[in-house]
Amino acid sequence: MATIKYKGVGIRAMSACVPKNVVYNRDLTNLLPGDELEKTIKSIGIEERRIADDDVFASDLAYKAAVRLMQDNNIAPNSIDVLLFVSQTSDYRIPATAPILQHRLGLSKDTACLDITLGCSGFVFALSTAFAYASMDGVNRVLLLDGETFSKIVNKRDKVDWPLYGDGATATLIEKGDFGESTFILRSDGAGEDAVKIPAGMRKPITKESLDVTEREDGNWRNDLDVYMNGMDVFNFAMSVVPSTIKEVCETTGTELSDVDYLVFHQANKFMTDFFVKYLRFDKTKVPYCIQKYGNTSSTSIPLTIVSELEGKLERENKIVIAGFGAGLSWGVALMKVEDIKISHVIEY
Repeated sequence: MATIKYKGVGIRAMSACVPKNVVYNRDLTNLLPGDELEKTIKSIGIEERRIADDDVFASDLAYKAAVRLMQDNNIAPNSIDVLLFVSQTSDYRIPATAPILQHRLGLSKDTACLDITLGCSGFVFALSTAFAYASMDGVNRVLLLDGETFSKIVNKRDKVDWPLYGDGATATLIEKGDFGESTFILRSDGAGEDAVKIPAGMRKPITKESLDVTEREDGNWRNDLDVYMNGMDVFNFAMSVVPSTIKEVCETTGTELSDVDYLVFHQANKFMTDFFVKYLRFDKTKVPYCIQKYGNTSSTSIPLTIVSELEGKLERENKIVIAGFGAGLSWGVALMKVEDIKISHVIEY
C-alpha cells in the first residue's frame, strides 16, 4: 500500500504564471443557449479562464514561474540538484521537457531531470517524488515545475470540455530542513483508463482520419487527438475514493480533520468539491478556490490554488491537506505540516 511518510524535507517556496489572455465562459453562446450556459457556469463554477497564445506552451509558463521563484528567493541555479517537470502537454513526445528547462534556466549539467505525466493527480504524486529525492544523501534542493496548456488539446467545439480547461504553470522548491512530517497516500485504478483519454497515439496509430473533427456523443465535436472526458465516470470515481482517502490520511496521522487549516482540492468543478466539503462536514471557509478565474488547469490546479489564494497565509505553522484525482484513473492525498512558505504573487505571460 502506497502510504509514504517523510521527515526533514518540505516546501520552501512557490510561484505561478498564467497566460495574460482571459476568456469568459459567458461568451460561449455558440456552444450552449443562454439558460443552459448559465446553468453550466453555476455548476462548474468557472467564470473565466486563461488561454495561452499559439506560440506559448506549458514549458514557457513553467520557465517564467521558475525564474520568478529563483529571483524572489535568491536561489542560485547551481544549487538545484533535481528538476522535475509535470505535464500532460509537454513540448515533445521525445525528448523530455525537463532537460530543456534545465538548459533554459541555466542549471548545472549535474542536475538530474525527469518528466512526470499523470494528469489531475500529478502534483501530489510529483510532490511525493520530490520529497523522496530531497530525502536522499547528495540531494538538498528539488525544483518541481508543473505546467499545463490543455487549451491546445481540447476542441473548441466540445461543449463539455472546452468550458472547463485553462492554462497555467507553477514552480515549487523542496528542500532539506527542519520540516514536520508529511504523509502521502497514492493510489491507482487503471480499469478506468477510458474515463479521460486522447485515443490516437501509439496503440492507436495516428492517421489522416485522426484529424477529422466529427460529431460525437450529445453533439460534441472533436478529433482523435483531442482529449475526451466522461464526466459522470470521473464524478462517480472521485466520490467513491476522495473523501474516504482524506479521512484515511487523517486517521493514519492521528489528526482530526477539524484541525486541518486548509483543504486544497484539484479544481475539477465546484459542484464536485462543494459536495466533498459537505460530505466531510468540513469548514468551507478553509477550502480555497481559484477555479472561478483560472478553470480546471489539470495537474497545475492544486499548486496554483495555493499560490493564488494562500499568499501570505502560510507564514505560521499550518496543517494542509491536498487532494488530486483524475486520469489514470489515479488519486493522491497528502497531509503536510507547513510553515513559512515563501509564496510569490501570480505573474502573467
